[in-house]
Amino acid sequence: MALVHFDLSPEQQELRTLARGFLAATSPESRVREVMATADGVDLPLWRRLATEPGLVGLGVPEEYGGAGQGLVEVGVVAEELGRGLTCVPFLSTQAAATALLQADDEPARRRYLPDLVAGRLVATLAVTEPGGRWDRDAVATRAEADGAGAGWRLTGTKAFVLDGHVADLLLVAAGTADGIGLFGVAADAGGLRREPLDTLDPTRRQATVHLDRAPATRLAVAGDAWPVVARALDEAAAVLAAEQVGIAQQALDLSVAYAKVREQFGRPIGSFQAVKHQLADVLLEVESARAAAWYALLAAAGDPGFAATASLAKAFCSDACLLATQRMIQVHGGIGFTWEHPAHLYLKRARSSAQLFGDPAHHRERLLREVGV
Repeated sequence: MALVHFDLSPEQQELRTLARGFLAATSPESRVREVMATADGVDLPLWRRLATEPGLVGLGVPEEYGGAGQGLVEVGVVAEELGRGLTCVPFLSTQAAATALLQADDEPARRRYLPDLVAGRLVATLAVTEPGGRWDRDAVATRAEADGAGAGWRLTGTKAFVLDGHVADLLLVAAGTADGIGLFGVAADAGGLRREPLDTLDPTRRQATVHLDRAPATRLAVAGDAWPVVARALDEAAAVLAAEQVGIAQQALDLSVAYAKVREQFGRPIGSFQAVKHQLADVLLEVESARAAAWYALLAAAGDPGFAATASLAKAFCSDACLLATQRMIQVHGGIGFTWEHPAHLYLKRARSSAQLFGDPAHHRERLLREVGV
């Protein structure tokens, strides 16, 4: 059995240093709080800078479309740093949309959208789940009908929990047709499209409900049913989200350890007490295990036929680890950890929200069992 080397290469280490330094300078906690208080809750100026200055938006997009032609590991490295800072940019939604475009058989669509996406001029998202909250094929109730004029398609239905759906310029919508699931591009200004921002638990990552009333759409060319394209995009997004959750958990651990060293009780730092040591040691074990799971899933994206199973494993494990780390952070900080002024609650809210995104841990454990034939 071959061993897997999980350490980052020197180039990947440099990428992490670049991303961390850029985000520390452009998106400190004060900026995050400023953006999350706005109506949209998305830092579009920073998004454009992220695309053009360090060029971190199109890492996984081939060079022929303006991207860097890197793998999902490099995308995960950036996602981990975005998680550390709770940066309010549409990275995850755009990654999912880019994957769907690359998996489809529509070269004109790739050339039309991907260069603008990579340059930060276009925000795209993937709209799959509906008000029931399920992330599987059978839950797709939105319907697509061929336009009577023969010029395209019309979509009718409601999509829920759409990442950055209220600010996206392009929505890639999964909808049922007479010959299976189709994937359709809907422009933000399309008639019959109404977007409703959601009041979500996590103010640093916004979602929207998208209402479609015979909204005009363009069907992406896919050889056969489009659900495998959608499923692959969701799996890659889940693996990238798992890396982001590792970043959140690591930052929660770092903040907890730093506080335990300086907060004194009974004349000594609380980090010297066995109960606190044990709590933080448990978190360290979970964070390192989560990082291994996330990196393995990111590596498996490059041709491993079992990628769907490893993506589900990583999403389930990293969701639990992230939640544990953020909960323990509040416990270690005590009273101050419950205040609005301290960032602990922001990390906990992101952890809880992310655990549900693309399917909760129970969903992914059931899917993992199905994928491995149990």
